[in-house]
Amino acid sequence: MKLLKQILGICSTQAPKDEGCWVNNGDHISVGLNRAKEILKPGGAVRLEGKGLPDRILLFQGLDGAFYAVKNKCTHIGGRRIDPTVDKDRITCCSVMGSVFNYKGEVVSGPAKKPLTTYPVTVDQGRILISLTKGQ
Repeated sequence: MKLLKQILGICSTQAPKDEGCWVNNGDHISVGLNRAKEILKPGGAVRLEGKGLPDRILLFQGLDGAFYAVKNKCTHIGGRRIDPTVDKDRITCCSVMGSVFNYKGEVVSGPAKKPLTTYPVTVDQGRILISLTKGQ
């Protein structure tokens, strides 16, 4: 099943179960930690799509406990999504080619030549704030 998902480019990371957990405020996204249960543990992640976002975003908690946001589009095969690798400090393209990136979006291995676009993330009063000003 995993190989079939890779061939079809289907990522494992789902949209939040509680779609009301996040809001696009134009210049930033606000995600309520009390409602986004999927990201409360290291390796947890959600796909943020729609609601007027210019790009799909992968929001995840790294194994270091920090939150990260990247444009959810592989730089090797543009239509493919990214998934965190739960037991490693990496994120991986969901395709068979499997480009691997670090949390900063830098290419670690695989055929991708360009880094992922990253977004600044802060945590304030129980909310994750993702600035839509691109970091890279």
